[in-house]
Amino acid sequence: MKIDPRHLEILAAIVDRGGLTEGAAALGRSQPSVSRTLAQLEARIGAPLFRPGRRPLQPTEIGLALAEQGRAVLKAGRAAAELVDRHRSGQAGLVRAGGTPIFMDGVVAPMIARFNEALPGVRVDQSYGYAEELIARLRGGAIDIAVLPLTREGVPADMAFRPLLPGLNVIACRQGHPLARRRLLTPGDIAHYPWIAPPPESPLYRDLRRALARIGAEDFRISFSGGSLASVLSVLTGSDSLTVLPYSVVFLLRETSRITALSLEIGHPERIVGLLSPATAEPAPAVRRFRDFLAAQFEALGRRIFRHRTDQLWR
Repeated sequence: MKIDPRHLEILAAIVDRGGLTEGAAALGRSQPSVSRTLAQLEARIGAPLFRPGRRPLQPTEIGLALAEQGRAVLKAGRAAAELVDRHRSGQAGLVRAGGTPIFMDGVVAPMIARFNEALPGVRVDQSYGYAEELIARLRGGAIDIAVLPLTREGVPADMAFRPLLPGLNVIACRQGHPLARRRLLTPGDIAHYPWIAPPPESPLYRDLRRALARIGAEDFRISFSGGSLASVLSVLTGSDSLTVLPYSVVFLLRETSRITALSLEIGHPERIVGLLSPATAEPAPAVRRFRDFLAAQFEALGRRIFRHRTDQLWR
């Protein structure tokens, strides 16, 4: 036997409020319509729901049992309405974010942690890739947003790009490295140290070769290549090797990972780190909140980096 859940809701309201008029008022319905619904339900189950002639209304055994089911329906309805409201306001939902590995792990992941703390109902799925792959995944709907470095000319026509940070790379090393204690460095000072190379497909790998060529250090020795940010940091902090990293990564990890940046200008890439998303698709509320949260976090980070560069890195 199939019973209309709305009929059970009405029955629960009548039982809990103690009368037809009170139940109707609680549901925002008229008393005659509630009375008709009650009659339909009794006809459907073939038994009275209230004891005849009793005032106030006294539910029968089946009436009490069905009212309990009606309360469950009401509770589920309220929970569903709350869930919809949370999704509409961006307090619940799914965000699929992709980005370049070193930048995602070194900069974006801590921001995601703060986002999760502020909005625990939103799930963030993080994945990795470089520009060409990330753009293809955005177009295919596999991710909602990408955090990656692009030149202004490299932004696809069908994508919207929100700039976050200008490109800024530095030579990184462990704290306590022989070169870290020197304020005036020349290309010759770094010539005898080995290098950690990012993955060949990474923009940082091209930056490394370009930066070393710019300062006249084209003949360099690579001691380690590829790997995750964690493995790069392990090699970096456990040896006298050098590498090229985004300054934002070094800035955020300088205390926990014991790395620092050398005071040697190597030139800055023309790329800008930003948020890339399809230009025509309207993002889900949770994606909008995530996008705006990251933008605010990067704005604050940019101010901190500027002060640190001015005061300590290149005084």
